Amino acid sequence: MIHLADTNFSLRFAVKQNPQHQIIRQAVRNLRNRGDEICIVPQTCVEFWNVATRPVKNNGFGFSIADADFFLRLIERIFPLLPDDARVHQEWRKLVLSFGRSSSRRANRRGDAHSPSHAYFNFQHF
Repeated sequence: MIHLADTNFSLRFAVKQNPQHQIIRQAVRNLRNRGDEICIVPQTCVEFWNVATRPVKNNGFGFSIADADFFLRLIERIFPLLPDDARVHQEWRKLVLSFGRSSSRRANRRGDAHSPSHAYFNFQHF
């Protein structure tokens, strides 16, 4: 089975000081031991960068550019990066229209649109 890791999953995996880091690492081990694969998409990287470099007072991690780059490279090295293409955009458009809203957590997530394009079966939202 293929799993798509969301931004929260990726941040908690990368940052050892996060209280949920060990839980995420164990989940990754368990999934890989089953033969499953965990992937990321470009949107995950964009969101990771935004949260990592945002000041702590604004609900971010407050990392320097160098630290954010280090952690994102770690994530990109461990989890395969899947391409984003026109099919993903078309599926995202269908999703946001189906919710009938101008803004929502789900409508803002292009990651969910990768499911039909890449035949995913499970998303790792945390």
